Amino acid sequence: MLSLKGKVALIIGLGQTSLEGWGIGAATAVLLARQGAVIFGGNRTVESAQITKDRIEKEGGCCDVLAADATASASVEKLVQACMAKHGHIDILVNNVGGSQPGCPASMSEEVWDAQMDLNLKSVYLACRFMLPVMEAQSTGGCIVNISSVAALRYIGKPQVAYAAAKAAILQLTKSTAVIYASKGVRLNAVVPGLMETPYTHVMAERYAPGGDKEEYMNTRHAQVPMGRMGDAWDVANSVLFLASDEARYITGQSIVVDGGLTSSTGRT
Repeated sequence: MLSLKGKVALIIGLGQTSLEGWGIGAATAVLLARQGAVIFGGNRTVESAQITKDRIEKEGGCCDVLAADATASASVEKLVQACMAKHGHIDILVNNVGGSQPGCPASMSEEVWDAQMDLNLKSVYLACRFMLPVMEAQSTGGCIVNISSVAALRYIGKPQVAYAAAKAAILQLTKSTAVIYASKGVRLNAVVPGLMETPYTHVMAERYAPGGDKEEYMNTRHAQVPMGRMGDAWDVANSVLFLASDEARYITGQSIVVDGGLTSSTGRT
């Protein structure tokens, strides 16, 4: 089950800056490679993507990486073309680019708002723009998995309205496009991670921790989850794998929430 042998997966946003821990993109790339997929990655910097590439190749997998600006049309088109030139088909696309900045509409500058929309939403649009015609033309179709966030579903304690709005828009982009392409052999679904502990979580701790107390920040996040702990990148990667596999062939336009019960809770025990 869940075999991806013979499939090519293009993952946008698979790098991480440290060998410590696992980011969602890195874990997803490694897991898909373990299941037989050939990985082609696009990332803002090749240096951080190289960490993931090395991990995959150390386990005997195949991975190529290119520098790509997920918010720039020409760069995304070049990435898709490069993957097609190398492999001749693309079966899976994973959109994993994102990041949050604090602020509400009254306090956030227009420049930050626009940058947040570009990073979190336009990146998904551009990847779909250039990938959908490719997958539609293939006799085997294809599968797109977009990474959203529980911030799309509820307020999670941080004033990050641009990020939340963009991640919510991803869910509707996924659902609407899935219906349009359902008869064309292309499936689109989303994974909605909750509070996860990844290298990026520690970056957020630097940004949001009250009084700079990072340990307290992490403990607070654990306590917010009904299961009593944050998830990790592998929890998200496992859901991406399922949606990308043939076992999910009749699933499209859906979202899998991976949050330890967070969005099902009032926050009170």
